[in-house]
Amino acid sequence: MKYISEFREHKLALQLANAIAQTVNPERQYRLMEFCGGHTHAIFRYGIQDLMPDNVEFIHGPGCPVCVLPTGRIDNAIQLAEQHGVILCTYADLMRVPATGRHSLLKAKANGGDIRMVYSTQDALKIARDNPARQVVFFAIGFETTTPPTAVIIRQAQAERLGNFSVFCNHVLTPAAMQAILDVPRPAASAHAPPLLIDAFLGPSHVSTVIGSQPYERFAEQYAKPIVIAGFEPLDVMQSALMLIRQLNEGRHEVENEYRRAVTPQGNLKAQALMREVFELRPYFEWRGLGLIADSALTLKADYADFDAEQRFSLPAIQAADTKGCECPAILRGVKKPQDCKLLGTVCTPENPMGSCMVSSEGACAAYWSYRRNSL
Repeated sequence: MKYISEFREHKLALQLANAIAQTVNPERQYRLMEFCGGHTHAIFRYGIQDLMPDNVEFIHGPGCPVCVLPTGRIDNAIQLAEQHGVILCTYADLMRVPATGRHSLLKAKANGGDIRMVYSTQDALKIARDNPARQVVFFAIGFETTTPPTAVIIRQAQAERLGNFSVFCNHVLTPAAMQAILDVPRPAASAHAPPLLIDAFLGPSHVSTVIGSQPYERFAEQYAKPIVIAGFEPLDVMQSALMLIRQLNEGRHEVENEYRRAVTPQGNLKAQALMREVFELRPYFEWRGLGLIADSALTLKADYADFDAEQRFSLPAIQAADTKGCECPAILRGVKKPQDCKLLGTVCTPENPMGSCMVSSEGACAAYWSYRRNSL
């Protein structure tokens, strides 16, 4: 298949592995954060870490929208179904994310809540059309990649005057998360907890098709961190790692675009215009593992406020703790890895998840469980 099989060629992978081995400086460490959860799964699935020299390390980042959603927002969604009696439309990944008291949307559905899994935003809009006597809420989540489709259905709902439809908006922004990662104070080194060092970033793929590569330039310049926009296929990841290693060896810190077949410097201008029309920045939004981050999420503009579920149902802001012992917050900051969590593979499994990183199809713990379970 074009643009798939070519980027999974075994012979080319070995050639890239050899090039990386020849390029690294054996006297230094290379700590590369793959920001996106899709990259994390590619690294685990194809054994990319095993093809790297010992001094090249991949650090898992916060690029999984289901993982970074705080527990309180899941509690809000459950409130909509249980207390307000709405038809709540959501993607499958969100169904099993633990909420307060180990509750979840799946358990709320089992208890009688009308919670329906959808495959697209248009599915949710159709449910509203088909049920005019019921309030229908779409649980909108994701980075810039999934934000334009939500903007489309909000515009459609307004044009069709669908008074029974609204959106619970949880769209978040990639650059703000990268800023938070770079600004987090690091603990002092110790024998048991060395400080986290990030030398460079594998920039997200799908997000960058929307926002382009230019928004990352300020991070490369301000923090002197090389960034390479990387595709999701194994050869994409390996080529991007080689590009980062070369930058580090040469003392450069630039934004390079390995994923040129899909990403341009400016991104998708039409999608960006649509987002600006419908959404505006929230002053603050809570991220699991990163806390409150200014200007890091979106909410509906005044012209579309009638379709804002938070306003329609007066949803309260909920501060909720994560499951005790769950290391998802530390994993999302890059401070720990899945194998550092004592719950992984014992009480925490895909059938009985303790945290969002085990639930999401882009979660680091789910990747570790799927591809490295035999090493537990």
